Amino acid sequence: MTETETKGTAFTSIPVVDIAPLFGNDEAAKREVAKEMADAASDVGFLYVKGHNISREMIAKLEARAAEFFALPEEKKMERYIGKSRAHRGYVPTGEEGFYDGTDPAKTDKKEAFDLSIELPEDDPDHVKGYRMLGPNQWPPELPEMQRDVYAYYEAAMALGHTLFRGFALALGLPEDYFEQWLTKPPSQLRLVHYPSDPARAVAEWGISAHTDYECFTILHVTAPGLQVMNANGDWIDAPPVEGAFVINIGDMLEALTNGRFIATPHRVRNVPDERFSFPLFCSLDYDTQVEPLPQFIEDGKVYPGYGAGDHLVTQTMRTFAYLKKLVAAGELKLPESEDHATAFGRREKEIA
Repeated sequence: MTETETKGTAFTSIPVVDIAPLFGNDEAAKREVAKEMADAASDVGFLYVKGHNISREMIAKLEARAAEFFALPEEKKMERYIGKSRAHRGYVPTGEEGFYDGTDPAKTDKKEAFDLSIELPEDDPDHVKGYRMLGPNQWPPELPEMQRDVYAYYEAAMALGHTLFRGFALALGLPEDYFEQWLTKPPSQLRLVHYPSDPARAVAEWGISAHTDYECFTILHVTAPGLQVMNANGDWIDAPPVEGAFVINIGDMLEALTNGRFIATPHRVRNVPDERFSFPLFCSLDYDTQVEPLPQFIEDGKVYPGYGAGDHLVTQTMRTFAYLKKLVAAGELKLPESEDHATAFGRREKEIA
């Protein structure tokens, strides 16, 4: 049978927080926003944020460029296949990845994607060193506007990420710039995700199966409903798009840093027959950052295990993507972390006797 680990509350909706004061100088107003962020991160693990300063025009360009790319013939998209990149950038075809154990084909994630991150040259020292997740992007040359508009959004969303890091620092009683020490060149990844219109897909249970995100938090824009979040009772709660707001969810790293005070909440994407686009930016810490509970959050000797930010991200990715699994199976790559250390965080469903 299945037992559900519980944290947080039996929420029935996702709180909305106006973060506009985080861009100003009113310290009292910023701390009030930080309190709302702390409550949402502790009780739900999700929140909507408005007042984020990213224009609707910039988001519309992002959507248009994604639609143009995914409309290309499959063979053109596969020219930018992610397996051709040592930095894990490029096109992800349907069936390439999945948060499932491989026993039920109906639970294969039904989507395609394009992954990118901070633009780095081939001679970047970390790329040369072999740090997977850091290096050049794979832009399609036939769509020059894609690189311009999508990367402009990436930079704007990364700036928003820095603002949210400041808010979360205040929420934890830390100096506002506390996280900046680990944000010099993080492998924070933006995904353009496409769920094609296909009524036949309705036979599958979900578009992306239940999981938590690996990084500190995710900044998400979606074009249609489908996202669901698990509450403390193990119930799935809809998280539909809110006009003018991004969805923010806590990831593994921030849960570990706070020793479980903030929670990485499992979520999934229901399989809907209509076309849908999703744009998550996974906000990470620098590759060499040691992720471990901050001393002020350690109580009663209960401590989350520490790990390297980059190693954890790479290990989890290698356990998910088919091209990386093949390299591991062939002995050409080795998981940076041991299997018993590469654990999931947050609420999750687990099998018990």
